[in-house]
Amino acid sequence: MSFRRVAKLVCGIAGGSAVLVTAAAAAESCGYFGDTTLRERLKSWTGFAVLQAAQPPTWALGNHTVAPSGNGWDSNWDKRDPISLMNGKRKEGSSDDPSTELENNKPKATRHLFLIRHSQYNLNGNGDREKILTPLGREQAEYTGQRLAALGLKYDILIHSTMTRATETAQIISKYLPGIEMVSCDLLREGAPIEPVPPVSHWKPDAAQYHEDGARIEAAFRRYIHRADPKQKEDSYEVIVCHANVIRYFVCRALQFPPEGWLRIGLNNGSITWLTIRPNGRVALRMLGDSGFMPPDKLTRT
Repeated sequence: MSFRRVAKLVCGIAGGSAVLVTAAAAAESCGYFGDTTLRERLKSWTGFAVLQAAQPPTWALGNHTVAPSGNGWDSNWDKRDPISLMNGKRKEGSSDDPSTELENNKPKATRHLFLIRHSQYNLNGNGDREKILTPLGREQAEYTGQRLAALGLKYDILIHSTMTRATETAQIISKYLPGIEMVSCDLLREGAPIEPVPPVSHWKPDAAQYHEDGARIEAAFRRYIHRADPKQKEDSYEVIVCHANVIRYFVCRALQFPPEGWLRIGLNNGSITWLTIRPNGRVALRMLGDSGFMPPDKLTRT
């Protein structure tokens, strides 16, 4: 196929010559060109090869690789797609009606997850136990609890990190959500999820910390961020009180954005991030770091 025909094919499908630039950059980064020019190299490419080079890259999370599907969205991102569940459980020679099995494995409910960043705390404390909320931090938690109550939703559970600042924030919030079940979880503790891109000069954990924290925070993501179980009949509203790094990483992973971009997101203390996970696995970000319910002089990020 001639270069002109390849270019016409790619531009016609993708909507413009920008795809050729992407393809060229991808190929050059892989060492495809050597001493040859772009035009000379593309002459030997098929249209399919050009389109392949223009696909988004994959990224790795330790031993776990996340790769966008052909349409940019992996519908089985949480490994709970009903077809995959049915295929995994179905025994060879089973006489069960496949359509019935599929229906039984389909989630029916939507999960609403409210990710709350802890309030301001004493940065000068010696160890976690002394890093308690400041008076302003306690005020912030009051505002957050009032805001959640004002939404008028029936909250099912409040899960919180075991770190002192998150535990105290959760306890204050719970006053406004009477009767809510509270659960603590070590997986939600603050940490370094994955090395950020671009890097920053003021925060540089060592490789061992990324290795340890990253696995734990990814485990927390898999435990809490997924579509509803097929047995769940009604929509659920769950509150998770934890930390900025954890929340930012969760958001990137849930939306299937490159997770190494997590540090580009800023979250105020006591802010609310609202993720919605539909039965079909689609994820929507309804709020990101909302703190507009607090007076401006109460806002902090430490």
